[in-house]
Amino acid sequence: MSYLVIARKYRPQRFADVVGQEHVTRTLENAIKQNRLAHAYLFCGPRGTGKTTIARIFAKCLNCTNGPRVDFDVNDPRCIEIAEGRSLDVLEIDGASNRGIDEIRELRETVKYAPATSRFKIYIIDEVHMLTKEAFNALLKTLEEPPPHVKFMFATTEPEKVLPTIMSRCQRFDLRRIPVNLIVKRLRHIATLEGVQIDDAALYAIARGADGAMRDAESALDQLISFCGGSIHEEDVLAMFGLTAQSQLVELADAILSGDAQTVLVRLDTLAAHGKDLGRLLADLLNHFRNLLVFKISPAALELAELPEPEANAIRRQASGVDEDALRRIMEVLTDAEARYRDVVSKKIFVEIALLKAAEARNAVSVDSLLKTLGQLRAAAHSPQDKSPEPVAGGQTGNKSTAAKPVAPVAKSKTTEHTPAGDKSLRSGGGAAAPPPPERLLELWAQLLEAVGRVNPFVSTCLLEAHPVEFANGVFTIGFDPAKEGNMHLADNGRDKSLLETKLGELGYPGAKVKIILSPAPADWATHKAQLGQRLAAVHQAQQEQKAVQAGAGAGPMKISPAEFKSDPLIMKALEIFKGQIMELQQ
Repeated sequence: MSYLVIARKYRPQRFADVVGQEHVTRTLENAIKQNRLAHAYLFCGPRGTGKTTIARIFAKCLNCTNGPRVDFDVNDPRCIEIAEGRSLDVLEIDGASNRGIDEIRELRETVKYAPATSRFKIYIIDEVHMLTKEAFNALLKTLEEPPPHVKFMFATTEPEKVLPTIMSRCQRFDLRRIPVNLIVKRLRHIATLEGVQIDDAALYAIARGADGAMRDAESALDQLISFCGGSIHEEDVLAMFGLTAQSQLVELADAILSGDAQTVLVRLDTLAAHGKDLGRLLADLLNHFRNLLVFKISPAALELAELPEPEANAIRRQASGVDEDALRRIMEVLTDAEARYRDVVSKKIFVEIALLKAAEARNAVSVDSLLKTLGQLRAAAHSPQDKSPEPVAGGQTGNKSTAAKPVAPVAKSKTTEHTPAGDKSLRSGGGAAAPPPPERLLELWAQLLEAVGRVNPFVSTCLLEAHPVEFANGVFTIGFDPAKEGNMHLADNGRDKSLLETKLGELGYPGAKVKIILSPAPADWATHKAQLGQRLAAVHQAQQEQKAVQAGAGAGPMKISPAEFKSDPLIMKALEIFKGQIMELQQ
C-alpha cells in the first residue's frame, strides 16, 4: 500500500472532527436536522482551513444511507466512495482547469439526469473564482433554479472575484484562520498516533509558521518526521523553515521597547546571517506586540489565547514598562512595513529601518501632546507675572516659578575644558575655526554626536557605528566599517548630513561639509565607542528628565487664533518634516 501523507491520512471525516470552524459546521448540522437545505453553498476562506473538507462531509451527510443525517456511519459504502472520490453522484470539479463556457455547458446538460444510487447529485467546484465571466453567466439560470435532486457546493480563496450574481444565489460561509492553540492540540494528537516525540516549543513553532492553515501545519509535521525521525525539537523546526525562536523574538521586542537601536541592529543582523525569513519576522513581531497590547487592555484575554508559558511571562513583564499609545505607534510602523515588504529590493536594509523606526516610535510624542505643550509654553510666556523671561534648558522660555530643572552636566574628559568653538588658538582672524589637530578630532566627534543627539537621538545612535576619519579642507570625513555598510546607507542622506553640518557650524566650524565613506575602524575603536555610548546615554537621560519636568510645569493651555496657530514656527516646521497640511482647526 502506498504511503499516505498526514494531511490526507488524518483528514476530518465528520463535522465533529473539523477544527476551528464550529460556526460553519453547527449551521450545516442544524440545517440538516431542520430539513432546511439550500440548493447552493459557497465556502470562502484562506488555504488549508477546511473548505473542501467541509463540502465533502456535507455531501456524506446528504447522500449517506438513510440520509440526510449528521450521525452517519463513516464505514457506510456511500460515505467511503465520497471520501475516496469515486462516487458517481458526488462530482468534484477543479475550477482552474475547467473554467470555460464549454465545460459549464456540459455541466448544465448532466444536471438533468437523476443520481445513480444516492438521494442527491452534488457538484463540488473548487477554486470557483477561476471560472470565466462567460462561464459564470452560463451557470446562472441552472444555479438559481436547479432540479430538486441537485446541490452545488463552491469553494474559493478569493470570494471577491466571484460575480455578485452568483454570490446572491448561494448561502455563503466564511472560514477563519485556525488559532495557534488549536493547531498545536491537533498536531500533538497526530504525533501521538504516529509515535513521534515532539516538544511543545516545536509544536508552537510549526503552528506559528502555518499562519492559520491546518493543512500547512500537517504538511510541515510530515516533512519534519522525514527529516528528524521519531524525535523533533524546536531547533529542527527553526532550521528547516527559517523561523525565529520565540526567545529571540522576545529579545528583539525588549530592544525595541527600550529604544536600544544598537541592540536592535545587532539582533537583526544575527537573525539575517542565520537565514531567517525577515518577512516572517515582521509578522511574528507584529503578532507579539498585538498580544502585548491585548494584555494591556484586558489581562484576562491573554489566558484565553493559551500562549506558551515563556511567551506569556515575557508579555506580563514587558507590559509593566510600556503604555498603550506607545504600543499602537510601534504596531503602526510594523504594519506599514509588513504591507510594503514584498515591493522593496533591499529587504534587510528595509527591515533595519522599520525596526529602528519602531524603536524610535516607543518614545515619540503624539501631535496632540505637542500642541498641548505648545499651549502651555505660550501661556507661560504671556503670563502677567512673567516680567523678565529667562532661558531654560532646551532653549525654551519661562519664569522662575515654572522653569525646568537644569539638565544634568554630561561627564567629559579633561580635553573638553576648551571647546573648538571657544579656543582662540584655533581661530584665524576671528573667523571660522580652523580644522582641529588630529588629537582633538576625537573630542570634536564626541561633541558633534552629543549635539546631534539632543536634536535627533536616532541619528546619533546610528552614528555610534561610525568613526571620524579626518577634517581637512573644510570637509569632515566620517567612516563606517565595511561590516556596517547597512548603517552607512541609513546615515548617508541629505537631511542627516545637513544636520551634522549645522551642528559643526554651532561648534565653531561654519561652512564645513560632511562626507561619509566606507573605512575600516581603528584597532582601538571599541574602547572609544563604549565611551561615546556612555556620553550619549547621559545626554538622552538628561533629555528624558527634562521632558518629565516640563510635562508637569506650566499653566493650562490657552486658546489662539487660527492665523496665529498656522504661522507658529513649530507648527510650520512639523508640516515641513511630515509633508502635511492643516485640514481643520478645533479649539
